Amino acid sequence: MSVWFTASAVTEPLRLRWGLDASTAAWLTSSVQLGFVAGTALSALLNLADLVPERALFAGSALAAAAANAALLLAPGLGPALAARFFTGLFLAGVYPPAMKMVATWFRRGRGLAIGTVVGALTVGKAMPYLVKALEGASVDAVVLTASAAAVVAAVLVAVGYRPGPYPFPRRRFSWRLVGVLLRHRETVLATSGYLGHMWELYAMWGWVPAFLAAALAARGGDAVASHRLADWLAFGAIASGGAGCLWGGWAADRAGRERVVQQALAASGICCLAVGLTFGAPPWVLAALTWVWGFFVVADSAQFSALVTEVAPQDAVGTALTLQTSIGFLLTMVTLQLVPKVAAVVGWQWAFPVLALGPLAGIAAIRRLAAERRRHAAAAT
Repeated sequence: MSVWFTASAVTEPLRLRWGLDASTAAWLTSSVQLGFVAGTALSALLNLADLVPERALFAGSALAAAAANAALLLAPGLGPALAARFFTGLFLAGVYPPAMKMVATWFRRGRGLAIGTVVGALTVGKAMPYLVKALEGASVDAVVLTASAAAVVAAVLVAVGYRPGPYPFPRRRFSWRLVGVLLRHRETVLATSGYLGHMWELYAMWGWVPAFLAAALAARGGDAVASHRLADWLAFGAIASGGAGCLWGGWAADRAGRERVVQQALAASGICCLAVGLTFGAPPWVLAALTWVWGFFVVADSAQFSALVTEVAPQDAVGTALTLQTSIGFLLTMVTLQLVPKVAAVVGWQWAFPVLALGPLAGIAAIRRLAAERRRHAAAAT
């Protein structure tokens, strides 16, 4: 998943190369989201995650995503670059949802921690382009090709080493009606609704916290080159800290309950949305403390929404349910990825993020209803 944010990490060099403004450059990230939405929607309609062997789907998709990402270096302008980014997202639809289903076949107990480990790993992977860029002398080519190489390694690892676990989900015949069945399944819809509140915030935070950090450090004055490099290090930490958050979320959810943990994570990240502007222009350690805490909680609940779906969805449609959940969620991310820089253009980066707190608020409301629904079903069964 390191190929996801390669263009985002090198937005500034690409803006200078092609003469783009900030709003136009935002499409370098949004086009990945759009491609992922298209890929997951197609996968859901065709039931691919429940029909095609996961190992083949994952490995082939990862190789294709690596090639599409590398094609960014051949793009002569914005249009071809957006096409390369779109196809990167399209092929990643065959990596992320199947991976969650693949690891779930190995666990009944501890499934939250297992899926949390996968999501934590991909979170650190998504942060990797910022780490490479922060290294002195790192070029655009180095950032892009390092990410593609990582995707190739992942494809080989899964193709050679993965085997289905002892708890496989039942397979089903293809049906055009499967998506409709899932959209009428109340518990699946509530779990997905909570996920949408989470996604309203997540990718806008990941996509724009580097710009916020750069602006906040620039407000302090000093050497511009050193400030940009420090902003890259802090951005890497803000995203990568989510890896630890996912492990905590999985560990805590398996003990205290998924609904409780996702509400706690949503509340914490929502508070960070509201408070992060207060650190604008503060010393770097203050910026690091709040944005890294935000990064920890903003994705800590992500895997647990997926684990909830594996538990509440019809068991012969889990792969399609996960794919549908991610498709709708990533479609929503395009709204806030475009909204945040527009808000920043009006009120400045200091106050660009409070609008994201609406997502955690809505997510908490949906998960509270899901928890009540599950309690009602449990009581009816006893």
